[in-house]
Amino acid sequence: MKVKEIMTSPFEKIRADSSICEASELMRSSDVGILPVEKNGNIVGIITDRDLIVRAIAQHLDPEDTAVSKVMTSDVTFCYEDDDIEDAERKLEEKQIHRLLVINNDEKPVGILSLSDLATKAESNLACRALEKICEPVGSRW
Repeated sequence: MKVKEIMTSPFEKIRADSSICEASELMRSSDVGILPVEKNGNIVGIITDRDLIVRAIAQHLDPEDTAVSKVMTSDVTFCYEDDDIEDAERKLEEKQIHRLLVINNDEKPVGILSLSDLATKAESNLACRALEKICEPVGSRW
């Protein structure tokens, strides 16, 4: 099975100069936990619900005045829409993340692949295996 068969598409994205308040409102209204961040028509990062908590709220940043670009993750992990879902699942495991940006052969974003997509749309236990690896402790974080 290919990633494009189970990915979520279309998807929302947000501008890098948008406020984190706008990002959280868009996440709420779209019922998503991740937004690709766009600048000049290119994806320059992603912002997740976790980024908002750990990098913004925990640091007492002003949600109206703080740009998404200040708290986003700029190292975007992605997969291709024609990748096998097993390969994408391994990327989730290796990076210990819950979502991947999906791009096409022209390197344009076409969707999001989440652990939820694996759990609800794939015909195997990939989601369970990925979740087990994602949740393994990597060392002391706090």
